[in-house]
Parts: sequence; C-alpha cells; structure tokens
Amino acid sequence: MSNKEKKLNSERIQRVIELCNSVDERGVDPFAVDVDDIIATLQKYFHEWESPEELALDAEAVQCLASVIQNQGDWVKHRSTSLYTDPFLLEEKIQRLDKEELATLFAKVWNPIIEMEQLSIPRLAEALKYWRDLVPISERWQRDGPMQVEAGATTREELVRLKILAEKTFMEELETFWKELKQKVGEDEKILYWDFVGADTYQETLDRAYMTSFLVTYGYATLELHPLEEEVFIKSFTKLRSELVDKRMVSVPISVSFDEWMNWKEMRQ
Repeated sequence: MSNKEKKLNSERIQRVIELCNSVDERGVDPFAVDVDDIIATLQKYFHEWESPEELALDAEAVQCLASVIQNQGDWVKHRSTSLYTDPFLLEEKIQRLDKEELATLFAKVWNPIIEMEQLSIPRLAEALKYWRDLVPISERWQRDGPMQVEAGATTREELVRLKILAEKTFMEELETFWKELKQKVGEDEKILYWDFVGADTYQETLDRAYMTSFLVTYGYATLELHPLEEEVFIKSFTKLRSELVDKRMVSVPISVSFDEWMNWKEMRQ
C-alpha cells in the first residue's frame, strides 16, 4: 500500500475517533454511531498498520468505540428502569383509541383533590349555646332615646383641662418657641440642631423637632448645613422673614430616630 493510501486511511480512522468523541463531548445520540460499520472499517485497515503511531491510532479508535457502546448500554438501562416509553409510540397508541376508551382510562387514573367538611358534636353544642345566650332581636334593636342633660356653664380653664380648647393658639406657641431659640443661640445666632430639639424624653424631643420644622417653614429661623462635619445648625432670625414663606424652599430631611436620641443623651452624659 502506498503512503498516500495509508494517509487517507489514517484520516478515516481519525474521523471515526472524532465521531465517537462527539457522543461524550457534545451529547450526540450514541445510537447515531453505526458500531458495526466502524468495526468493519477497523478490521479492514488493521493488517495494514506497521508503525507504532498507526497502531496507537487504531487502539484509540477501538477505545472510543468502546465508550460509545457503553453509552448505548447506559441509555438502554436508564430507559428500562424508568419505564420510559417513546413519545411517538404513545402518540400513535392514543390516536388509535376511541373516545370511550380514553374516557375509561382517564376515569381510572383520575385522582381529584377534594376536601370534606362536616359538623362535629362539640361544634353543634357550641352553636346551640351561642343561640341560647343570644339576646332576642326585640331587645337588641331597642334604641335609647336622647339623654336629657341640663344646660350649664363652664369656664375656659375647664375646657382646656378637657382638651376641648388649647391653652395657647398654635401661633402663640410658635412665638414662645422662637423666643426660646433666640435665648439659646445668644450672640452666636445659631445652635446645633440636637442641642436645641433634644430633651429628657423621646416624646418631648419629637414635639420640639416638630415645632422647629415650623420655625424654619414660617421664616423664624433657617438651617445651616455642614456636610463635611456632618453637622446641622439652627440659625435664628432676629426678625420674622416672611418673604421666605412665598419662596420655594428646599426640603432638608433630618432623622430624629430613637437610636439617635439615645446617642445624643449618652454624649451629653
């Protein structure tokens, strides 16, 4: 055999190896490989091999073919143990059945999920007790007439005590709060936000933060921010700046959480 023929035969064996490897590497169907044809090809060329390289190539081809045969066996074993049925065979079988047979098979395998509820003796006793203790409708539908109350007089102090009237109007409270701010800032004209709104109790701190927000909104004071130092100051105006009310202001959210209040109290101590 000429060298050219040997080269062609070696290339055929190499293609056999690539085909067998595609089963493992690319998931090709193992039954797509014609094992009988490959065995016949290997037998045909085996007696022509002389060099160690040619014999090694033939041995590699036999090993790859053995791997394909093993994959075929695993496939058959998996299908047999999992009761696998080819979908095309199932489709053909279903098409041959008539409607009555299909309905019969469906009724045999159908397992609907149902829930059954029923009254028990304890629940009946509980219901009976409920109806026995229930006030008659004639009594339940009775409406009391309006209670007659004699008119009398009261004082403003009594109305404040009953929280019907406020002791001060909101603007009066805001003016009083503004005076307190001006006293605390003194000549510096500003004070740290927490040093002004902070109080002994968390509820009082929230109330002071609420009033402070209106001081800024209505032009009694302004906020001075120092982002690098992470500090917020309240700066009091000596006179009411009513012109700021009509301008579009920038909202500055300041958190007054319970944890921050606790941290402020610890720093004070």
